[in-house]
Amino acid sequence: MGKSFDVGAVPFNADGWGPPDAAAGGTANNLPLNVPFAPFSRSDKLGRIADWTRNFNNPARSKNPADSVFDFANDDSFPASADDDASFRLVDGKPPPRPKFGPRWRFQQQRQLPQRRDEEVEARKREAEKDRARRDRLYHMNRSNPNQQRREAAVFKSSVDIQPEWNMHDQIPFSTFSKLSFTVPEPEDLLLCGALEYYDRTYDRITPKNERRLERFKNRNFFKVTTTDDPVIRRLANEDKATVFATDTILSTLMCAPRSVYSWDIVVQRVGNKLFFDKRDGSQLDLLSVHETSQEPLPEAKDDINSAHSLSVEAAYINQNFSQQVLIRDGNKVTFDEANPFANEGEEVASVAYRYRRWKLDDDMYLVARCEVHSVVDVNKQRSFLTLNALNEFDPKYSGVDWRQKLETQRGAVLATELKNNANKLAKWTAQALLASADMMKLGYVSRIHPRDHFNHVILAVVGYKPRDFAAQINLNTANMWGIVKSIVDLCMKLNEGKYVLVKDPSKPQVRIYEVPADAFENDYVEEPLPEDEQVQPPAEGAEGGESAATTNDVEDKLIDDKAA
Repeated sequence: MGKSFDVGAVPFNADGWGPPDAAAGGTANNLPLNVPFAPFSRSDKLGRIADWTRNFNNPARSKNPADSVFDFANDDSFPASADDDASFRLVDGKPPPRPKFGPRWRFQQQRQLPQRRDEEVEARKREAEKDRARRDRLYHMNRSNPNQQRREAAVFKSSVDIQPEWNMHDQIPFSTFSKLSFTVPEPEDLLLCGALEYYDRTYDRITPKNERRLERFKNRNFFKVTTTDDPVIRRLANEDKATVFATDTILSTLMCAPRSVYSWDIVVQRVGNKLFFDKRDGSQLDLLSVHETSQEPLPEAKDDINSAHSLSVEAAYINQNFSQQVLIRDGNKVTFDEANPFANEGEEVASVAYRYRRWKLDDDMYLVARCEVHSVVDVNKQRSFLTLNALNEFDPKYSGVDWRQKLETQRGAVLATELKNNANKLAKWTAQALLASADMMKLGYVSRIHPRDHFNHVILAVVGYKPRDFAAQINLNTANMWGIVKSIVDLCMKLNEGKYVLVKDPSKPQVRIYEVPADAFENDYVEEPLPEDEQVQPPAEGAEGGESAATTNDVEDKLIDDKAA
């Protein structure tokens, strides 16, 4: 056993807590004995009474009395510490801060008055910041997974399966299209067919606060008839009215080819001295691309509701229903020379009129195209033709702009975002309106009720534009559009008689011309099938002639319903 620790005598205070009063006892026996006392200055930071965690083993460290393990600064048992209490005054001895920026610094300390900033400038700044953040996110995403394939390689596939026996004749880079220019005279109308319903102007007053539910028109039939299946074009070809025949959908695809990203294909048939531009049954030209020119990648899984294919089907479905909902459906129609050439007797068809128009491309070369207008309106006692199309919002996080919040206050920012993400689709709609000489093109803004619900939609706004003004706004040059068509027509006229296919490369900005067998793309033509997840279901086939390619029901609605099942 070691030596015991002597606590010593502890005096008892009968009058209260703590040691007895030294003055009353007349002695200082109550003071602690043999306890070291560390003198301190009143400006020093007070420590603990006893701190056993300090380390004093460093000999180089200066000895400071306050570093002792004992600190009795608050102990009133030391009367010497109370002598200077009355005269003690704490004074800050720090020097005043020096100016950081020289003599002019004092003038910068004045409070700035709040400045009013333009709302559009603020909107552009926010959009630029969002674009920068999106680019940074994509950059870091690509850096984090270097083995991931690029979006172009993973999503963009050829619209048609290239067969080994096909012979490639030529390939044309899009860079050569930008320098082309050709001016055509005003076209002449050869024939007008179909019937139009009047536009309902109440839809021009729709806002996100009084949105309208998008209706479904399953009983109205829409027709997607190719050039050679059109009985009117066959009749005009037999009458030698022109040498080149096409539709407005095909011509607009060629005119806006430099803006396209996804693959597409057009069948070219050279018969004698005539040239026919066709589309295949079930072609992607019947659908509408979504986010084609966007930098934000879409999901790659085809069964995802936000994949490129699913959005194309949804957009075509929305576009057809929108074009019929904004009409005054009271039975009052404007009829033309002939009825709808693709409809059966007593069949309910969508409001559409076909204008068969002829352009002069050369002294001995004319082009006839079937152009569509969707509605009519009386302005100042004059009849004006309209085209009706709908932009669709599927998920605001992909575009970075929420239509419900921005359409009323920043409609220009919403349109600018759509022009960036859907440049090709908007350019094709504008080209079709110019080909049909429509007086106005109406663009509807249609959004999903919920981002995960791709069956139910609402109309948030409808805006009208004059096609020529809108073409100038999106930098769509009419002379360049016709220059592209003229160059392709001249190239195809040099080919021998037969069937060819014009294919846009899925990963490069160029088109290729292949010579294909005469029975290619026919029902009895056997080709190597595409994988099931890459196929596009063709529309239902009807009778012979012009009705063979008529979609007697809503093709896109069928596809969506099949998916839901």
